[in-house]
Amino acid sequence: MRSVASAIRAALLAAEPQAKAFAARKVARDWRLGRLAFAFDEAMPDRPARPARPELLPPGRMPKRGRGGSDRARIALWHALAHIEFVAIDLALDMAGRFGARMGEEFVSDFLAVAADEAMHFALLARKLAGLGSFYGALPAHDGLWEAADGTRHDVAARLAVVPMVLEARGLDITPATRDRIRAAGDEHGARILQRILDDEIRHVAVGTRHFVALCTESGEMAENRWKKLVAQHLRGTLKAPFNDSARSAAGLSLGFYGALATGKDPATP
Repeated sequence: MRSVASAIRAALLAAEPQAKAFAARKVARDWRLGRLAFAFDEAMPDRPARPARPELLPPGRMPKRGRGGSDRARIALWHALAHIEFVAIDLALDMAGRFGARMGEEFVSDFLAVAADEAMHFALLARKLAGLGSFYGALPAHDGLWEAADGTRHDVAARLAVVPMVLEARGLDITPATRDRIRAAGDEHGARILQRILDDEIRHVAVGTRHFVALCTESGEMAENRWKKLVAQHLRGTLKAPFNDSARSAAGLSLGFYGALATGKDPATP
């Protein structure tokens, strides 16, 4: 029987966007159906494979999206969202493959399910771009999300603190306002896509928070205090309000975690 590590590594090394999304969903399905062995006989790559396009630029060199109601601005928004979800596939796969041996089968199940969700989100957004006459890769993007996570590749607690509990949690804050603007502009289809993503991301943040708290309980540390130390160590800057406190609370991320850090520039903003 093929190992789950081998299947995850193959998905991470799929460069073409549709192939990566398909591979992520297949790994999750095969794992759920018992077709993959709980074995970690292959290391995860230092970086996942990426397509030739989009061109990856430093965040400071990203072009402006343009004015809100223009076709250019709409395409730029959906392209940016598609890129976030594309990178999120790799982040979830890497979480399961890199730390699964240490964390156990439930952890692997949880993050492979997250990867499948992210692949579905990417597919929805890619179709949205196609409906606007564009495609993923048509515009440049930045690699800030992967870079923010890469420094935590040797520490599962730090990776959980940075990815689900900061990067994905920031989506809980930003998505409702974006959804409402899109709905007000008459794009109900787009608003429904963002509502689906928001609902799923609450669950993703909850998964990460639950595993982080379990790690802290295991080591006898206060979860909120450890999270603050890890965020201060691995992220530049501080978290930026406003926060979607109700969505964060639904995900188990109480004000005790992030309230005291809510000043200055947010390092997780896409």
